Amino acid sequence: MSAPKKTGRRSLLVTSATLLALSATAPAALAAPVPSAHPTATPPDRMSTVGGVRLGQPGTQVNLAPGVPVLPKDITARSWIVTDAESGEVLAAHNAHWRLPPASTLKMLFADTLLPRFPKDEKHKVVPADLAGMGVGSSVVGIKEGHTYSVHDLWLGVFLRSGNDAVHTLASMNNGVAQTVKDMQDHADELQALDTHVVSPDGYDEPGQLSSAYDLTLFARSGLQKKDFRDYCSTVSARFESGEIRNTNRLLSGDTDVPVYQGIAGVKNGNTTNAGATFTGVAERGGRVLLVTVMHPEKAEHNEVYKETARLFDWGFQAAGKVNPVGELVPPKSALPSPGASASAGNSGKNGAGARPVAGATAGTAAGSGIGTAAAITGGVLVLLAGAAFLVNRRWPLPDLMRRRPRS
Repeated sequence: MSAPKKTGRRSLLVTSATLLALSATAPAALAAPVPSAHPTATPPDRMSTVGGVRLGQPGTQVNLAPGVPVLPKDITARSWIVTDAESGEVLAAHNAHWRLPPASTLKMLFADTLLPRFPKDEKHKVVPADLAGMGVGSSVVGIKEGHTYSVHDLWLGVFLRSGNDAVHTLASMNNGVAQTVKDMQDHADELQALDTHVVSPDGYDEPGQLSSAYDLTLFARSGLQKKDFRDYCSTVSARFESGEIRNTNRLLSGDTDVPVYQGIAGVKNGNTTNAGATFTGVAERGGRVLLVTVMHPEKAEHNEVYKETARLFDWGFQAAGKVNPVGELVPPKSALPSPGASASAGNSGKNGAGARPVAGATAGTAAGSGIGTAAAITGGVLVLLAGAAFLVNRRWPLPDLMRRRPRS
C-alpha cells in the first residue's frame, strides 16, 4: 500500500478524569539494576520488578488460557510490552524491564517534561549556541541560525521529524541541555520509570543512556494526558517554514510496505546505531485503547519495528478482556497514598471498581498536581479516589474518540 496522500490529525479526545491502575496493596518493587554501558543481545537474569514480579523475569510473560489467542510467532524484538491504556494492565510482555538504548523514543519524556513550560505562540530567535553539541548524523528538521521560530513550530519539528535541532533549541530555552537532562531525570523518577538514565535530551546514543519498554510506555501514557502532546503526536503532516514535513511514524503516515494502522493515534519512533529501531504506539479499536512498545527487532527488514508493533496490536485487541494481566503500569509517586493513609480507602475491588470519586476532581487539578499519566481514554472515565489511592476500572459509555481532523 502506498503512502496516503490525504493528510490530517488523529487525536485521542479525553474526559475530565485521570488514568493509571495500581492496587493500594501492591507489593514494593525492587530497584532496577545498575545500567550496563554496553547492552548485549541477552537480557540480564535480574531486572526491575516495578509493576509486578513477572515483569522482572527474562523472556515472554503471558497468561495463555482457553479463548486467549496465541502470541504472534514472528516477533524478533529484544523487548516489547502490550498494555491496556485505560486500566494500566500489562497484557503481555517480553523482557519489559531490559535497559536498552531508547533512541528518539526518549523524546516522549522530553516532551512530557517541557511541553507545559512554554506557550505555543512564544517566539525564539536561534543563536549558534542553541544548536551546539548535537551528535554526528542527528536527525534534523532544518532549524537555521538567525531564524525565528514559534514554540509550536519547534514542537512540530520534534514530533514529526524527530529533529534534534528542535530539541536542542527548546533545551536552550529551558536554561540549557544540562538543566533539561536533570529535569527529565527528575520527571522519570517521579513517574517511577526507574530503568531510565538520561544523558542527552534527544535520545542520541550516549554511554549509559538507557530506558526500557516499560518506562517508554509510562512516558507515552503520561504525555497523552496533555492535549498538546496528543495533538502533536497524532499530526500526520504540517507546514514548516516554506515547506511541508511529514510524520516519520509509519503506522500513522504509511509507507510502501506499511499501511496506516487502523485506529492509530501516535506516539513516537526512534532509530540509532546502538538502539536499532524503537517505537511506542497508541491505537484504539472497539472502544479499547492499547499502548505497544517495541525495542530493537533483530530481523533486519525494512520497517520491521512497525510490522512487529502492528502484529502485537492485533494480538492485544483480540486478547483484551480475555487474558489475565501479568503486571500493571504504576502511578507517579505523587499519586501514591500518603503515609498513614487507610489502606482500604477507596479500595472496593481488585482495582478500586465501585469506589466513589472525590467530589469535584477534574483533569485540570490532576494535571496540575502531577497525578495521573493520561486522562480517561475512550470507553472509561477514571477517577481520583479518596486517600489519593490510584485505583481505576470504571467504564462509562462514550462516543468514538478517534477521528481525523483537517490539518490547520
